[in-house]
Amino acid sequence: MIDNHHKNLATFIHLSTFSRFIIPFGNFIGPIVLWAANKEKSEFIDQHGKQAINFQISVLLYAIIIGTISVPFFIFKLFRGLDFIDFHGFHDFHINVGEPSPLLYIGGGLGALAIIAFIIELALIVRASLAARDGNNYKYPLTINFLK
Repeated sequence: MIDNHHKNLATFIHLSTFSRFIIPFGNFIGPIVLWAANKEKSEFIDQHGKQAINFQISVLLYAIIIGTISVPFFIFKLFRGLDFIDFHGFHDFHINVGEPSPLLYIGGGLGALAIIAFIIELALIVRASLAARDGNNYKYPLTINFLK
């Protein structure tokens, strides 16, 4: 039987990831501090702490991958008409946004994917918090298990 204190700690571990909106890297600092201080108290707290930290590391990794893929598309679109060999300064430099290119569509699609992934991430954190509150184990989908 899991007591209410352990359920509350596991819930706060998941909810502490929202501290990133106040503290830089709070989504890592909060869960790591709560988990490290309380992991010996219960296997339930240990399991939820590992899941929260693994999920945040996985989300960071996925965001880096999407960003690495999408940023070059925007850069290529901006500098498409710029001639680096015959460059006479910025007085003739202008950006034509009236003609969208396939690169812009791909980059925009990846940006939209990132926004959708952020909304799903928030929903999964809330779902994990509710599972911890009810005393159930929760496994985040698409999470790489860095901590086992």
